[in-house]
Amino acid sequence: MNEQANTGPNGDLCIRTLAMPADTNANGDIFGGWLLSQMDVGGGVFASKVAKSRTVTVAIEAMNFRKAVYVGDLVSVYANLVRVGRTSLTVHLEAWALRRGEEHPFLVTDGNFTYVSIDEHGRPQAVRPTDTAIAT
Repeated sequence: MNEQANTGPNGDLCIRTLAMPADTNANGDIFGGWLLSQMDVGGGVFASKVAKSRTVTVAIEAMNFRKAVYVGDLVSVYANLVRVGRTSLTVHLEAWALRRGEEHPFLVTDGNFTYVSIDEHGRPQAVRPTDTAIAT
């Protein structure tokens, strides 16, 4: 298991949302696709800040679904920059959940997402990484 699972979230907080009944699968658990989309939204926010441009998702790899998410869990997505290429950047994303009545969040999903910086016409462009802090 990931070492961060025991120590807490790692990276910049990108998004925080509440898992709702409409987000469940046929078993009543939160649908994995919903969780994946929350991670992609948070990662896209982070990638756009780093690249100083619009970005699009081009790959998702090494996804690990570690624990189930339930209705009422507070889900937070954290991002770390892994690599910056000429037009792309790879971001490691972690999704953490906090259950009602519990004090500590736990790691539910993590993986690497790759985004490409694009111009106003949707064409790849060079990444212009920022030297300033990403977190607000």
